[in-house]
Amino acid sequence: MTLMGTLQSKLQSGLLEMDLQIDAEKQAKLVAYLLLIDKWNKVHNLTAIRDPLEMVTLHLLDSLSVLPHVQAQAPKYLLDVGAGAGLPSIPLAICMPELQVTAIDSVAKKISFMRQVKGELGLSNFQVEGGRVEALKKDVKFDVIISRAFSEIGLFLKLTKHLLASHGLWLAMKGVVPEHEFEHQDFKSAGVQVNKIEILKVAGLEAERHLVFLSTLS
Repeated sequence: MTLMGTLQSKLQSGLLEMDLQIDAEKQAKLVAYLLLIDKWNKVHNLTAIRDPLEMVTLHLLDSLSVLPHVQAQAPKYLLDVGAGAGLPSIPLAICMPELQVTAIDSVAKKISFMRQVKGELGLSNFQVEGGRVEALKKDVKFDVIISRAFSEIGLFLKLTKHLLASHGLWLAMKGVVPEHEFEHQDFKSAGVQVNKIEILKVAGLEAERHLVFLSTLS
C-alpha cells in the first residue's frame, strides 16, 4: 500500500472509532494536508512529529476531537491562536466549509506554510494572519477562539479578549485538567468563568485530553 493509502486507512479507522462522519472528499483533503506537513517538515521543521502515521493520531485526530464541540456552537467566525502548522484550524476549515476560520501565528515559516496549504487545498474559508494576537485588529469579532498549544489559560484570555464576540466562547485544548492554571492571577483577574470541561477521546492515544469552555462573566 502507498503511504497515502496507509494514511487514508488509518484516518478512516480513527474517525470510525471516534464516531465522526466526514465524507471521502474531506478525508482526502485532510491526508493531502498531512502530506504537505510531512514535505515541509523535511526542510522547515514545522512540527516535532516526524512520522506521518503518528501525525494522523497526534495532529489530525487530536484536532478533530473538538469538531463536534465546535459544530454544537454553530459559530460563523473562529480564531485559532498560536496555530503553528494550522492545528486545529485547518482540519476544522476542511470539515466545516461554512465556517470562516482565521489562524494566527508569529513564526514566519508557519505563516508561509499555512498560506501554501490554503492555496493548494483551495480553502476559501481559511485566512492566515501573521504577528502577535494582542496586536490583531479585526472588523468582525469571533464566536469561538480556540488554542491547542498556545499558552497557559490566563494569558490566552488576556491576549484575546478584545477579539471575542459578546456571546463568544473560548475553547482551550489541554492534556490533563489544568487546575493550577485556574489559580493564576492572570486567570483570576480576567473576568471569565469556566463553563464546563469535556473529556476528548482521540483514537490511538492513551494520554489525557480535555477541552475547557470559558466565557466572560455576564
